[in-house]
Amino acid sequence: MIPPPPRSSEPTTAEAAAWADVLVRRRLVHAALLTPTGRWLLQEQPDGPVRVLAGPSEILALAATIQHATRSTRPGSR
Repeated sequence: MIPPPPRSSEPTTAEAAAWADVLVRRRLVHAALLTPTGRWLLQEQPDGPVRVLAGPSEILALAATIQHATRSTRPGSR
């Protein structure tokens, strides 16, 4: 597989918010909340610990990791 080209710009808060919404709606994470400081609070399970993510790039990295794991474990994904 050919890796995607590097991004030409940093991820925006709006892009991260869209991905966070998808992750919550698809129940891949329990909650994701943007704080006034630009950090994200993320909880993967209802009774799990809350993680602090530094910014939009960490939300996108998490979404990519989850997407990769989902696709690689799905039968017939090739």
